[in-house]
Amino acid sequence: MQAVIDFWKGFRLLPSAWLLLLQVLILILTAVPNNSSAYRALLWVLGVLVLLLIAKVIRHTPMFTILGLIFVGGAVFFSTLIILGATDPRIQIIAHSFEALAYFSAAYGLLRYMFADRYLTKDELFAAGAVFTLIAWGFAFLYSVCQQIYPGSFENPDVSGPQAWLDLLFLSFSLQSATGLSDLMPASAPARVLAMLQMFCGVMYLALVVSRLIALHYVAHLPEPKDEKD
Repeated sequence: MQAVIDFWKGFRLLPSAWLLLLQVLILILTAVPNNSSAYRALLWVLGVLVLLLIAKVIRHTPMFTILGLIFVGGAVFFSTLIILGATDPRIQIIAHSFEALAYFSAAYGLLRYMFADRYLTKDELFAAGAVFTLIAWGFAFLYSVCQQIYPGSFENPDVSGPQAWLDLLFLSFSLQSATGLSDLMPASAPARVLAMLQMFCGVMYLALVVSRLIALHYVAHLPEPKDEKD
């Protein structure tokens, strides 16, 4: 019983850490070559858990709560339709649009949470990592929507037709981190605009978030002001 209480306390104190951990777990499981219905159901459950964590993060940050929760609710509803067997491309477009909005809402909320005070906490360190992955996931969902609306939006020398989710996510991380490792190239105008927007977000992340963390770390180690009488 005490272990459950300690776990819940840790969860409440470090929600950003659990969000980041769950995203990393999904990323690792996505690499497993398994297309069974049970495995897809497991990934869906983990994805829903991420959305629920996003809802919790949004509720505890200066984010527009109702709007953010609408995005989360829409993402859960339409992704449920997909896992139940819905094959209409419009449902997948709507689902991924809601998921992108939910991820971006959580990233925005965490950014405001990180910039709300002058002290660096342990949860804010995890929030910095979570913001990076949330933005990357959000753009990957937008890339998925883009290639469904505009077929041929991405060119891959090894794959023709719609690109796999892992390839889109890899492209997203490559662009955001400015490593340029992906062999997937944006071909259509909308895809290239999205890619440029993500490049801008990646640069601004380094310029604003990382510099903010360094400044907060510096403030935390400033010497105590001496009394004028001394």
